[in-house]
Amino acid sequence: MNKPVSIAVEDLAQPLTYGVAPFLSPDYARAEKDRLWPRVWQLAERVEDFRDVGDFVTYNVADESIIIIKTGEDSYNAFHNVCPHRGRQLVDTPDGVHSVRGNRRNFVCGFHGWTFDTEGNNVYILDQDDWKGALTPDRTCLSRVRVDSWGGWVWINMEPEGETLTAFLERAGEVLTHFELDKMRYKWRQWAVYPCNWKTAIEAFMEPYHVAGTHTQLLDYGDYYAYSVAYDKHSVSGFDQKGLAAKMSQGGSVSRAGKGNDPRVSTYALARENYETLNYTGSSDTLVAAAKRLVEELPEGTPAGEVIAHWMKSAKADDAARGVVWPEIPADIMAEAGLAWSLFPNITILQGVTFALCYRTRPYGDDPDKCIFEAYALERFPDGAAPATEWRECDPTAEQWGAVLAQDFANMEWVQKGMKSRGFRGTLPNPHQERKITNFHRNLAKFMGTGEPRLLK
Repeated sequence: MNKPVSIAVEDLAQPLTYGVAPFLSPDYARAEKDRLWPRVWQLAERVEDFRDVGDFVTYNVADESIIIIKTGEDSYNAFHNVCPHRGRQLVDTPDGVHSVRGNRRNFVCGFHGWTFDTEGNNVYILDQDDWKGALTPDRTCLSRVRVDSWGGWVWINMEPEGETLTAFLERAGEVLTHFELDKMRYKWRQWAVYPCNWKTAIEAFMEPYHVAGTHTQLLDYGDYYAYSVAYDKHSVSGFDQKGLAAKMSQGGSVSRAGKGNDPRVSTYALARENYETLNYTGSSDTLVAAAKRLVEELPEGTPAGEVIAHWMKSAKADDAARGVVWPEIPADIMAEAGLAWSLFPNITILQGVTFALCYRTRPYGDDPDKCIFEAYALERFPDGAAPATEWRECDPTAEQWGAVLAQDFANMEWVQKGMKSRGFRGTLPNPHQERKITNFHRNLAKFMGTGEPRLLK
């Protein structure tokens, strides 16, 4: 059972603080293996990595390794990667690899040859009679893990029973479904073992409040005041206007007019800058090219709202001509969708009509000062035109990740070190712009039984 917390969603609008033990404590990191990771739905891998029946991928988190295998056109099984005989992993998963992929009709233990089919049943035991009938099917089968799919991803949950994936995703799933993320494919995907806690890393991508201090080059192209809204376990952020209670219907999205006297010019400048410095994601070639034509296609003095509408219509037609059909997203959903969603506990999705930039972080063993950090770009491509991609381990540099992500890397390690200082008096998150983070800790405390945010007095 989750521990009740006294901080409600509406309390997140107040100034709060939370402790640093979740980031620094080895005991806390070990406790996550029992209290958090086995009890939540986790995004494991994209469906596109399961092309044929028998294709499998391993997914590792902390000490756990899970095998996910495709069993039918839209069906999967998942099992703990361990033989019930003596505990050997069925698929070797070294610490230094992202995951292991292959195709199998069965899994054979490399120690004594016990064999299991894709339903997890034991189909061969050497000298089974020696056990005098004690080896019942429930003792010799693989340990099953719940598995489901949504948004083009395969998800796993180690709890035998509990809420469905649909219930877990709640309103976030309903909103993001309109973007048809399942029709996107990998554009690129990269990972690194990084020297900070997994929470330190994912929190760096929960809010645009840091843009003014971290990504200063972007300030020439747009304003980055933000809102942050909690949806129970999950939350969304978007661009806002100071002094207004309601978020902007156009400004909340990644596709916006930018800053300048001529929105035809500023729209292109912002789109190009974001795209190029975000490692060619957060937009698309089509959108940037259509923005570049705005000065030619619209008269000077065209209002920003009309510029955005023309830009979207033009880019949509360009994409349709090359075989990329945009989803029809209602205006109220676009307004609610904002800029980026944080899915508890370790996912951030910055979504657009034909693209998404996604982040995932995971613990690296028991070390609270290390994590596995992953970022990848998704995009809608014409049929058969998606690039072939693999997970690439990359050093956290601008050459490998782009300028913006390199600037984020330049913070995360030093936040981790700084929180250890005796001079650090405690966190002071912005109650308007960083509400995603306090909501994250509110939910984390339910699972962990400690670390609940508290009101600043």
